[in-house]
Amino acid sequence: MITRPLELAARLRPVPRDFDGLFFVNAGLIGLFFVLFGSRFVLAPGLGLNFRLPVVEGANAAAKPPTHVISVVDAGQVFTSDGLRKISDLREWLVRQGKGVGAPLVLVRGSADVPISVLAEISNAAAAAGFEVLLAASEPAAGAREGRP
Repeated sequence: MITRPLELAARLRPVPRDFDGLFFVNAGLIGLFFVLFGSRFVLAPGLGLNFRLPVVEGANAAAKPPTHVISVVDAGQVFTSDGLRKISDLREWLVRQGKGVGAPLVLVRGSADVPISVLAEISNAAAAAGFEVLLAASEPAAGAREGRP
């Protein structure tokens, strides 16, 4: 019984014994693209799926376009446009970012589970760096208001 009727394996050329120079060029280009075009957020932790803003009546009344945005999760991690920051390093970062900005305004997006002490510490650091501070909140859904009818 013939199991390989066309004998294709015998007609293939042999595998080269050494690496081609193109292999090293391809590996170098792939490494270069990862360095140049890679995102700093690919392997960094981000905001969780359960991130939710506090619900406040009239939250959109004092809305202004911010110059900088900071996100804070309940573990006390602070995420800026440059990545993860410690609260102790936040003031220096805000001072650097505030240079050259006419009226710096920072929007602090704090999860509903963030303690007030952490938000106060961030607000104090931002005010000391010359920023106006807005705390992010969302409006309650229509029909979801509690209290008297």
